[in-house]
Amino acid sequence: MEKESVIKMWKDYILSLGEDEKQTDKTYSAWYFCDNEQDAHELAQLVLEGTKKATASLFDSYEFENDSLPKKGDHSIITNWQGEAICIIKTTNVEVVPFKNVTEEFARTEGEGDKSLRYWKNCHWDYFSREAKAIGKQADDNMLVVCEKFEVVYK
Repeated sequence: MEKESVIKMWKDYILSLGEDEKQTDKTYSAWYFCDNEQDAHELAQLVLEGTKKATASLFDSYEFENDSLPKKGDHSIITNWQGEAICIIKTTNVEVVPFKNVTEEFARTEGEGDKSLRYWKNCHWDYFSREAKAIGKQADDNMLVVCEKFEVVYK
């Protein structure tokens, strides 16, 4: 069940575009970053500050969940751990690459830690390893990563 703040933010966003929520062809998903409360809140704050403009996810998780990959033009309502709306982002680019081929530029765009590729690989290796294990997979350098860039379209 979506929180009232998510529904309200979406309605307000659609109205800000001069559209009617019942007539619009736009859709959204609502989610938080990472797999724990502290990171979910910190990463949402980085988005609000304009530091975080990308996110990465494990390709195998989409397949496991029978979920479609994000695509350019998709809208997402970023929430905190409790599901309260923080902002709306719009996907601007999606690439699927092996973990070992994630670039320094992407790591910088993701905006976490010191923004280096080394930092990115260390923290994402830990996260992807936990995620892979949860779906019965093994993390390795060739695991596919969904590299999604976005822009904030509504706060």
